[in-house]
Amino acid sequence: MLIVKESPEIEKLYSLQKFGVKLGLENIREFLEILGNPQKSFKAFHIAGSNGKGSTSSFIASILMEAGYKTGLYTSPHFVKFNERIIFQGNYIPDEYVIKFVQNRWEYIIEKQLTFFEVTTALAFCYFKDKGAEYAVIETGLGGRLDATNVLQPLAVVITSISYEHTNVLGSTLTQITGEKAAIIKKGAKVFAGKIPNEAFDVVEAKCKDCNCEFFLLSDYIIEKRDSIELYTEELNIERLDSPLKGGYQRRNAALALLAVHETLDFINPHVLEHGIKNVVKNTKIQGRFEIAKKNPTLIFDSAHNFEGIDSFIHEFIKIQQEFSKSKILFTALKDKSIVSMIKRLAPVFDEVFITTLTIERAMPIQELQKMCAELGLRVTVVEDSTAIVREYLRTGNEKECLVVTGSMYLVGHVKESL
Repeated sequence: MLIVKESPEIEKLYSLQKFGVKLGLENIREFLEILGNPQKSFKAFHIAGSNGKGSTSSFIASILMEAGYKTGLYTSPHFVKFNERIIFQGNYIPDEYVIKFVQNRWEYIIEKQLTFFEVTTALAFCYFKDKGAEYAVIETGLGGRLDATNVLQPLAVVITSISYEHTNVLGSTLTQITGEKAAIIKKGAKVFAGKIPNEAFDVVEAKCKDCNCEFFLLSDYIIEKRDSIELYTEELNIERLDSPLKGGYQRRNAALALLAVHETLDFINPHVLEHGIKNVVKNTKIQGRFEIAKKNPTLIFDSAHNFEGIDSFIHEFIKIQQEFSKSKILFTALKDKSIVSMIKRLAPVFDEVFITTLTIERAMPIQELQKMCAELGLRVTVVEDSTAIVREYLRTGNEKECLVVTGSMYLVGHVKESL
């Protein structure tokens, strides 16, 4: 991943990636104890799921901000700059706070070999405490049960979607994967679920019963129409809910966020709720979700990173494809994704397919990606410098062409940084 040149202390944070991913809570709990358990200073909405975590988290945070609450938002990964991960009241965490935190705790961090995500999570919790956050919306990193964020006692838990991902870590079945994600459900929390398969529903419902949690399934409260959603509860009727983020799946994410805030806080002001959805980009700076970065020629960034995400993107893209005389795609993915399925879904839609790779350990090597495409009988062009091809396209492409960059948030971030 290409990273913007940042301060030496923030670069130190990146260096912690050498410790890899350590699933477990012992280290983070000990670190937070030393820091005064900042996670206990705010009320939390805890978000897990295979797709839609970042968008749903952003919608929830935006609604809370519009309602007048001091709100923190913690998501990952970032696209261009580290500070994107930690937002308070619509503003990125300042470099100065990150630098001071790292300087003051560096010896302990190295001694205990804390991971990048463990330290970043503790940093976010401390920042929200120091800023006086009333609520914080916290997105899990990987899974849930052993994720560093699972030290929270959340007010609400939101599970956005469930699909096959990280099977080498989370398990090979939807039941196992759901069990890992549903482990963030704690006693007394209100629990909300988006579009999940029956196997996942059974697991979440059982966990809610064990923890004495009220369970809300989004499909029980919405009616989906072609270009909007109707949402009904006993106290709230919203006849036309739309989203500034393109796609039917984003309308579902918005509805899930709205339902979660409404039912958790007993908040019934439709004006505030709908403004929270409408102003999500301004309030949270969310990016990379069917983001039309440029027109004439058109450049689209989308953070779809697994089959479910790719399928949702394609479902929306084909609605506008006729606007273009030629559509191209730049694609790569991480090793632990269902890459063959992703390619098979993408390739028939585009006139030209470019494949590339990333300079991170989890990236699929370009030779293996090329081999997959060859075995599928697909004609693709291998690109060594993904940023160069995008710049060339913007320089020479005509107004009727379209280039989509997708398959990995890291790829989108890499290209966005170069531009």
